[in-house]
Amino acid sequence: MQSTDLDRSIVETAYARWAPIYDAVCGPVMVNGRRAAAKAARATGGRILEVGVGTGLSFDDYDASTEIIGIDLSAPMLAKARERMASGRYPYVKDVRLMDAHRMAFADATFDCVVAQFVITLVAHPEQVLSECHRVVKPGGRIILVNHLYSEKGVAAAVERWAAQRTRGLGLRPEFPFARLQAWAHANNDAILVERRKVAPFGIYTLVCFERAVSSAA
Repeated sequence: MQSTDLDRSIVETAYARWAPIYDAVCGPVMVNGRRAAAKAARATGGRILEVGVGTGLSFDDYDASTEIIGIDLSAPMLAKARERMASGRYPYVKDVRLMDAHRMAFADATFDCVVAQFVITLVAHPEQVLSECHRVVKPGGRIILVNHLYSEKGVAAAVERWAAQRTRGLGLRPEFPFARLQAWAHANNDAILVERRKVAPFGIYTLVCFERAVSSAA
């Protein structure tokens, strides 16, 4: 089942409201998924783009072996991220920019790794964002996603379908299936699924990693 896409204005409005309390409310809830994604990104290393950088909660999860560029659609969230940068604690975070992930202002093959934490189920057109991530990552580079993904069957799926209609105004889409990510990869011959795993300890979140294949000509 393909979930109904979110409207951009709903997401922008929701996250403007979330900005003042996002760290306190979402930080503890998402910490394991966030750290798992950053750890996978550090293993790739190099220049990393974080899509949906938000308030910069993930800055502590990177280190000097990386160079971080962040983008987000929410100006209030980015204001919080810039406050973090101004502390001087994160010299490896080079810039955060107001940017729509559907149309990134980066050249092809700019980054060694692209990370999207709790983002792909929230954007208006996920396949378009995935294709943009694929465009800006270098051949041999990786796209790392972490999210709660739709359970697809059983009681959990029924609950998520029920919740979906009641959480859309909060900028959420709990019924997003892994099959949708898989279908995108199948439609892109050089997008290779290299990892899909539940994040410990509770398996609420799933980490998914795609690699952009290196062409035979290269």
